[in-house]
Amino acid sequence: MCSIWRVMIVNNPKIENPTLRMVGETADQLGLECYVIGGWVRDLFLHRESEDIDIVVVGSGIALAEAVAKRLGKGAHLSVFKTYGTAQVKRGALELEFVGARRESYQHDSRNPIVEDGTLQDDQDRRDFTINAMAICLNANRYGELLDPFDGIGDLERCIIRTPLNPDITFSDDPLRMMRAIRFATQLGFFLDGETFDAIARNRERIDIITRERIAEELNKIMLSRRPSEGWLLLDKTGLLPLIFPELAALKGIEVKDGRGHKDVFLHTLKVLDNLADSSDKLWLRWAALLHDIGKPRSKAWDPQAGWTFRNHNYIGAKMVPKIFAKMKLPLNEKMEYVKKMVDLHMRPINLIEDTVTDSAVRRLLFEAGDDIDDLMLLCDADITSRNEEKKARFHRNYQLVRQKMVELEERDRIRNFQPPVKGDEIMEILHLEPCSTVGELKAAIKDAILDGIIPNEYEPAKAYLLKLAHEKGLC
Repeated sequence: MCSIWRVMIVNNPKIENPTLRMVGETADQLGLECYVIGGWVRDLFLHRESEDIDIVVVGSGIALAEAVAKRLGKGAHLSVFKTYGTAQVKRGALELEFVGARRESYQHDSRNPIVEDGTLQDDQDRRDFTINAMAICLNANRYGELLDPFDGIGDLERCIIRTPLNPDITFSDDPLRMMRAIRFATQLGFFLDGETFDAIARNRERIDIITRERIAEELNKIMLSRRPSEGWLLLDKTGLLPLIFPELAALKGIEVKDGRGHKDVFLHTLKVLDNLADSSDKLWLRWAALLHDIGKPRSKAWDPQAGWTFRNHNYIGAKMVPKIFAKMKLPLNEKMEYVKKMVDLHMRPINLIEDTVTDSAVRRLLFEAGDDIDDLMLLCDADITSRNEEKKARFHRNYQLVRQKMVELEERDRIRNFQPPVKGDEIMEILHLEPCSTVGELKAAIKDAILDGIIPNEYEPAKAYLLKLAHEKGLC
């Protein structure tokens, strides 16, 4: 791939940045060439805000960072990473990353490069994509001069993700760049250049040398994009999906028997994810949308009368969530538990629509969902993907009825996150019991009586109900 050296003066008010001017002046005092490079430059031309300011220095990036930190004075914090020849300067919201220009070479079994001092051209050659290889000079005599050796400006105009050099070498050397290519395409709404796409497909097996933590970071950025489905589709089309997430790839396809088929669960899932992304930017709710039908392949069965069935797929899917999170190095804490709960409960509101909406059923849903009930209803709304507009409208209307019923019951019964009015220690005291299973059974009976509407969620009725149960059981 040939280089197209483009040199121009950037005509953008943002380049007149006092911090960048100061960095350039400091570099001049040290006799160093320095450039702002990478994401900040890319986002300058895309008119996007960028918090990443990366400075490349032809010489010692650490020396320039130390001088800049000293000039910033009180409140500036300097971190030096001598092993990598990099440094970071932070003061308040300001964050500057400094690195010396370098060339890199790789060994086949590692994405960690062998690094040597290099020229600006060497440093731009090693960048992942053309749109991230543009550099703007900060030295006073050339301030604002853009150096664009790979026509990154043109690729921004064409909305193309392309590697500066041979994409096979780029992706084989550092396979994480395959994930980054797809992530940038998704975030920016760009396309993968044909050679870049084909090289990802050819080198997809190399993803095995990348840690699951780094892959998860890229997946989370894809998930937070405006249209996350685009990233998952690219992962599928390039062949990466079954390597990094085989459970999701297993949702693909349609099986037909006796002339009856089922929808492609993978495409349905991506539609649900995009629908959800339109209404919420919560990362873990988006993961719940992606995983809501993950149990369908394991629950799929053929019934001559009913056709294809996926009974208990929500329960099976919820059981899969912890293992998926563990394997993918996603957090195994309350975030995982939240996703598991959303997957488990996502069919409950649908069942309330299909059956008579009883107060008891709604109370139980409120109790089990707790403060996450609003997120659950967003997920259920997103799960309506029928092409039949009348059917979609009917389901949305029915969900509104369920929501209305929830509001009424919550105002009256205070079920969300409720605790039984009579506690376990009080049950033991009233009935002169030691800790035992009977105490738990009595607590559960009081809870069920409240959820079923037999007694109100109040102390005196609950205590009276306890005494009635105790009398029936011969406990008093």
